[in-house]
Amino acid sequence: MGETADRGWAEPLATGVALADGQLRLRWVNPALAELLDIGPRSAVGQSLAVLLHRPEWMALAHRALHEPSPMQLRGIEAPADRSDGGRMDVSMQPLANGDLLLEVHALAPAVAAETPLSATLRGFAHEVKNPLAGLRGAAQLLQRRLDDEQLRSLAGMVIAEADRLAALANRLLRHGGAARLGPVNIHEQLERLGDLLLAEPAPPGIRHDYDPSLPDVHGDADRLLQVLLNLARNAIEAGARTLTFRTRAEPSARLGDRVARMALRVDVIDDGPGVPEALRDTLFEPLVSGRPDGSGLGLALAREIAREHGGELRYASRPGETVFSLYLPMGHGHD
Repeated sequence: MGETADRGWAEPLATGVALADGQLRLRWVNPALAELLDIGPRSAVGQSLAVLLHRPEWMALAHRALHEPSPMQLRGIEAPADRSDGGRMDVSMQPLANGDLLLEVHALAPAVAAETPLSATLRGFAHEVKNPLAGLRGAAQLLQRRLDDEQLRSLAGMVIAEADRLAALANRLLRHGGAARLGPVNIHEQLERLGDLLLAEPAPPGIRHDYDPSLPDVHGDADRLLQVLLNLARNAIEAGARTLTFRTRAEPSARLGDRVARMALRVDVIDDGPGVPEALRDTLFEPLVSGRPDGSGLGLALAREIAREHGGELRYASRPGETVFSLYLPMGHGHD
């Protein structure tokens, strides 16, 4: 690899290829990568690899890759050029025996920005729900002020908190395409909050917990992830489940859409209901599909959209007496 003649195989490739030295300075790039960088192949020589991996955390991973025995992958990261299509790329980094780093760069097809029918439906629903939520919150506030029983005051406070959460969700759906508010999320805290909400209902289910307490926080929108879990739980109860089990696990090499995450957090909502009807199994996550005459068909569709918005996935397995809906979320972000 050290000689120019050894690099001839990479010259005609559409895939970007480069060599960097032990200080992560470019020694050579092929024409495809030079075009992506909008720089001449000769001009690239001697420049820092930061012209390609322009975030400090990506450069830190490149330094680590120099000493790893196997290739390291960065998936779906931002391309360095100011591209109008919001271009992204996958980068493979492999250490060589002479101390250099071999990089392969695959430019990804731009994402389609068209609004999905579900998103349009949800924004319409968000608009309709805001006024009833305000009335609900006001009534709960009046009750909270007039009640002497501390347990009843606590229940009224729960109604207020849920009304505020749903109003915030509605506002974010109506503004700026519903952009998520991302931050560290302790999934077990959300499951405990979910349990409190379910136990406050008139006919609460039995609830069991099977947690892996060693799991770290995930990066996400806490309110939206709670909405996913709430939709899964309520869907199970409305289908006839009497007992729910909330289980958390780490899932290695999980396929999330078109990529494989090195490690994912899996949250299982397990119920003892009759199972998903055979006729709905292929279309269960589609908008306006419901197994109940009074169902809206939006709950599971919304849950899947939120899961994918977080880079995750929603799947299920069902048989009479045991249905498992699994929410997969990537642990760590920016690379696999």
